[in-house]
Amino acid sequence: MRKLMLLTALFSPLVLADSLSVAPHSVLRLANKSSVVHLERLDVADSATLLLPGSLVELKVDHLSLGRDARIAIVPAQDTLRLEAGQAQLGEGSQFAAIGAPGTYERPAKPGRNLDLRLRQLQASQLFIDARGGAGAPGYVGLDGAHGKAGGCTWGSASRGANGDNGGNGHDGAAGGQVRLAIPADYPAQQIKVRLEAAPPVLRVRLARQGRAGQAKGAWYIAPKRVRTDVRAVPVSQAWRALRVS
Repeated sequence: MRKLMLLTALFSPLVLADSLSVAPHSVLRLANKSSVVHLERLDVADSATLLLPGSLVELKVDHLSLGRDARIAIVPAQDTLRLEAGQAQLGEGSQFAAIGAPGTYERPAKPGRNLDLRLRQLQASQLFIDARGGAGAPGYVGLDGAHGKAGGCTWGSASRGANGDNGGNGHDGAAGGQVRLAIPADYPAQQIKVRLEAAPPVLRVRLARQGRAGQAKGAWYIAPKRVRTDVRAVPVSQAWRALRVS
């Protein structure tokens, strides 16, 4: 019986922990071991970030504290993430970021993560939730134009380079996520800021470069051989006498 209870605890989708803290100016990723996590206390210090994996679907915190400019960043996924806190203290500039992933040449952009956020007690100068969609993938760069051909040696002129192809159109950005928010009724509505807009499409990629023009070939000039004009004719007898003396 004890072995059975131990195995059940090891493979249970619910993970219980006492507390978790993130040091200032650091990033900590929550372990990807369970889809449901319960913490008694969660402290994210100033300018620190806690990254929640896409496999997480529920996070319960008894006491949540976010420092100045602290963030809880959430990886995009299809399943809605439910985040519940009994007491929440949010510093100035802190936020819940569930922004979608930008697109690449291999995959399209991902939408923002859907959130179900419940804060039973809230102390914050502002509640900021960012669930915008991911930016679209850029278009392909156009092919450069071919270079012109060189002119011939005796005839023909060099040709111009060809025009480059147009760049591909950028893809549309993904849609923003959906947020369901439950907070105390006395919290001022003007202190709530939620961004859910879709990312704008990526602009068209620039035109490719034109090929360079061909170069004219210079023909080689061969100078004629010079003929000697200072040679004079002599009689054969004199030439024979000169050879015998030498």
